[in-house]
Amino acid sequence: MKEPSANTSASTSRAVQFVESFGGPEALSVREVPVPQAGAGQIRVRVNAAGLNPMDWFMTSDAETAARFGLSLPCGFGTDYAGVVDQVGDDVRRFAVGDRVFGGALSRAVASYVVVDESGIIAAGGEAHRTPDGVDDRTAATLAIAGCTAAAALAVINPGPTDTVLIGGAGGGVGVFAVQLARLAGARVIGTGSASSADALRALGSEPVTYGDGLVDRVRALAPAGVTSAMDLHGTDTAQAARELGVPDERITTIAAQVDGITPANGGNAAPGAIEEIAGLVAAGQLRVPIAATFPVEQIRAAIDLQAGRHVHGKVVIDLVASRPSRG
Repeated sequence: MKEPSANTSASTSRAVQFVESFGGPEALSVREVPVPQAGAGQIRVRVNAAGLNPMDWFMTSDAETAARFGLSLPCGFGTDYAGVVDQVGDDVRRFAVGDRVFGGALSRAVASYVVVDESGIIAAGGEAHRTPDGVDDRTAATLAIAGCTAAAALAVINPGPTDTVLIGGAGGGVGVFAVQLARLAGARVIGTGSASSADALRALGSEPVTYGDGLVDRVRALAPAGVTSAMDLHGTDTAQAARELGVPDERITTIAAQVDGITPANGGNAAPGAIEEIAGLVAAGQLRVPIAATFPVEQIRAAIDLQAGRHVHGKVVIDLVASRPSRG
């Protein structure tokens, strides 16, 4: 095994974990754990930032849900990470010590170190991608889950210059990617959100519309010529509204719920190379990732509370580097 270049003489490091039970943020604690070691075909990453997603706290909300995702106690938290390779195992060819990387490691990313497979998937062994020059770690730590999910959703509806796309939950973590990717494809985008999110949605390139009762009428007023496709990134309300607006089921997708006749999108089904393409768009300045807030790892519970409130515009990131400021 090749030796790490970073100073890893300490035998323990920090990780956010559920120890006694699954549950809400109150069940999490920051613990001292053994420094993991990279085995054959694996790399160890010194994590600088970890991005939060709703799936992180959904799948660890109780023991039954956790078991469905193959999780057991003690269990880590968070999936998106970004940092620097500091150890490579035997037979690793694609990465070297010192490479900047980002990716996903299911429910174990909020930690000082994470070990992932060189050629794995998020749900089994974890994955890693090179971080392009010009993309900072906080931004890179938001890309894997939300970026792949948005790419998969776009693949279902395949928007183009003749489309008007209705996106429900446009200001959320997946929405910020979906709106911009649809716009880059040439589509007109109408995005649902709260009244307070209107400016944020406009900044992404979306025409804002308030969700809730009367959504269909408000969308008709904005787009009298009709809506041609839709993504529901929150539940089923937008999907049902799209049906009322005459959108065929094959041009509607959901990510957080299932509706008979409508094809759901799953980030695990994103096309090969989709996340590298998104990272490249970020590096080129063609796609912007709003960071709503950053927290030090010691404030993990507050970070989850903020995101779970569903009113944050953009991504929430955990800093694993002590010298960084606690809020951004």
